[in-house]
Amino acid sequence: MMFTYDRRNRLFRLLSAAILIAALETVAIGAMIEHRARILRSGADVLLKTTAVDPRDLLRGDYVLLNYGISVIPEEKLVGERPSTPERLPLNVRLTAGADGFYQVEEASFETLPVRSGSVILQTEPFDFIPTMLTAGGVLHVRYGIERYYLPEGEGKEIEAARNAGDVTVDVRVSSGGQPQIRQLRLGGKPLHSEPLY
Repeated sequence: MMFTYDRRNRLFRLLSAAILIAALETVAIGAMIEHRARILRSGADVLLKTTAVDPRDLLRGDYVLLNYGISVIPEEKLVGERPSTPERLPLNVRLTAGADGFYQVEEASFETLPVRSGSVILQTEPFDFIPTMLTAGGVLHVRYGIERYYLPEGEGKEIEAARNAGDVTVDVRVSSGGQPQIRQLRLGGKPLHSEPLY
């Protein structure tokens, strides 16, 4: 009798723990999806030009690699204090629309940039900054987390060729905290793929 009670008690505890873990994982995944959807619903709109990518890295599986002009930050665009020791940190990048409607880098800083009308601030992914890597006239190569776009299987080749020819543009939504999400791809200015909220 005692053995049966202990066994049931242990089974109940294991089952409870499994349900709790599954519930926590579901909540965590739901929070990530809602965070992305919130940016797509209410973020600031930014239009970006893509640039060609080395053909050896074109399409892996069901996504296409994207590169942007704003991913190269010239040294003269950096404002504010620069770290004096090696650090892993993000860069804040202010974008403004050019005459053609495409956004470009106005300035970048390792410090917080003030909000200013007519501009959008993007935050890069953290990268390893070494003070000696940036000399006068040099550039920083950064990533924003929007360098990969998933596509239905078999639809990547046309987009790769158009991207390398400079015909692919990307509509991006940016949260107030500087996090971007791809909203849609355009081919020759016409909408090609739109991201669903969920």
